[in-house]
Amino acid sequence: MVLLHVLFEHAVGYALLALKEVEEISLLLPQVEECVLSLGKFHNIVRLVAFNPFSSSQVALENANAVSEGIVHEDLRLLLETHLPSKKKKVLLGVGDPKIGAAIQEELGYNCQTGGVVAEILRGVRLHFHNLVKGLTDLSACKAQLGLGHSYSRAKVKFNVNRVDNMIIQSISLLDQLDKDINTFSMRVREWYGYHFPELVKIINDNATYCRLAQFIGNRKELSEEKLEKLEELTMDGAKAKAILDASRSSMGMDISAIDLINIESFSSRVVSLSEYRQSLHTYLRSKMSQVAPSLSALIGEAVGARLIAHAGSLTNLAKYPASTVQILGAEKALFRALKTRGNTPKYGLIFHSTFIGRAAAKNKGRISRYLANKCSIASRIDCFSEVPTSVFGEKLREQVEERLSFYETGEIPRKNLDVMKEAIVQAEEAAAEIARKLEKQEKKRLKKEKKRLAALALASSGNSSSTPEECEEMNEKPKKKKKQKPQEVPQENGMEEPSVSYTKPKKKRSFSKEELVSSDLEETAGGSTSLPKRKKSSPKEETASEPEEVSRSVSKKKRRFFSKEEPVSSGPEEAASSKTSTKKKKKLHKASQD
Repeated sequence: MVLLHVLFEHAVGYALLALKEVEEISLLLPQVEECVLSLGKFHNIVRLVAFNPFSSSQVALENANAVSEGIVHEDLRLLLETHLPSKKKKVLLGVGDPKIGAAIQEELGYNCQTGGVVAEILRGVRLHFHNLVKGLTDLSACKAQLGLGHSYSRAKVKFNVNRVDNMIIQSISLLDQLDKDINTFSMRVREWYGYHFPELVKIINDNATYCRLAQFIGNRKELSEEKLEKLEELTMDGAKAKAILDASRSSMGMDISAIDLINIESFSSRVVSLSEYRQSLHTYLRSKMSQVAPSLSALIGEAVGARLIAHAGSLTNLAKYPASTVQILGAEKALFRALKTRGNTPKYGLIFHSTFIGRAAAKNKGRISRYLANKCSIASRIDCFSEVPTSVFGEKLREQVEERLSFYETGEIPRKNLDVMKEAIVQAEEAAAEIARKLEKQEKKRLKKEKKRLAALALASSGNSSSTPEECEEMNEKPKKKKKQKPQEVPQENGMEEPSVSYTKPKKKRSFSKEELVSSDLEETAGGSTSLPKRKKSSPKEETASEPEEVSRSVSKKKRRFFSKEEPVSSGPEEAASSKTSTKKKKKLHKASQD
């Protein structure tokens, strides 16, 4: 008995399901179709054989593209070869897409089926898929489908941003529409302002210039010699400006009210702004055509090339057309009418607007249009499939068309196409090398800027990180220095280490009393022991706390003055320290004798 397996493609992976041995006729009954909606009844019909999840979103996108194009991906091939029975004749594989079914049958040899029972089973699998696979929730399945859908859509429309022909199609359509609207509005301005100044229509032919003049002149009775310079600027012709001034003095037009003039001027300003926007749009179209189709624009012009692309739908479609189709592109109605009435078919379509056909003689118009369509087809294919856009081929093709025109007129034999294309290839390679050098320079500059920026950021971050530990070390060093200076103060007073005398000595002496000074001087003169403890000095501080502090302040002030006087005289730190100690001893003895 042939076993029916069903292949289900999901955003999270491939699933292979097997149908239990049930007759196909019974599966098509309405009662069984309703059973698909129930999960419990659906489990009695279908069981999951294997599930191969995608490792990443990129792999899922690759498999989705392969399925849409009818190609068997390696992941799908591995799944089918691993989990399907080895006897291929006893296996029937149900798939949803006929293209992928034909590819599986051709490459792997399994019989594939679409529609009927398979469609019903796939509907049930799609409904209960998150229950069939363990660990898969409905929310995660929906998120995977949404992400794959977005990435698939982006991949389908992902092209080079600078070479998108959709903008050309919209621009040329808007340009044609603007031309029609500007002509209609200009005729309305001519008719409206012609009631007041009918002679201006005969003098000025250009629509935009007429609207500017109507906006500037306003009431013709107010036009004077002072406005002649402005008229010359607008008309760019002194004779026309003088004629306008003379016509305004002897005009046959009717008088017009101020409110009517305001409306005419506002409408004229709108038409002028539209014409200015039309010029800027034309400049934009030229720049886009030089980026997207430089060869075609160099051969036939930006406007005609853009119309060909817009009529074909895209540059790729135009490149696929043969030269005979490009020749009559835009004249489809005339072609079918000629085929219907068995008359003469049209010789040209949109390419009639090029200058070559207008320059050719009447008998040569058909031949030059056929030759021009051939070159347009070549140019469109070069623009569509070349990696580096260049206008070299378009210029060479234009030279060939010029030579063919001169051949029709004078009989001069043109160059061979092979020689021209060899020259064009050499020039195109040079142009491509120049573009590559420019791109390399730009890339090097960008990398240098990036390196400088990263180095500056790293330096700033390292400076911030290094400043904090330095500050911490400084804060830690300050109390350590104080602790080291405290035990050194005792031998300094006793005269053990004279060179290491520092600024801390007068600070300690500020709080000393008279009795302490007398006792210390007596001990020094008597040659007492140098191991005077620090505690004995601290005890008199507590006893003499109640005494007035004027004596200690006066002693410290005198010492400061003496220190400031002695400082410039001393030649070195050792001499300064010895002089300080000697003078202090003399002072102490003098005060002790007075007490």
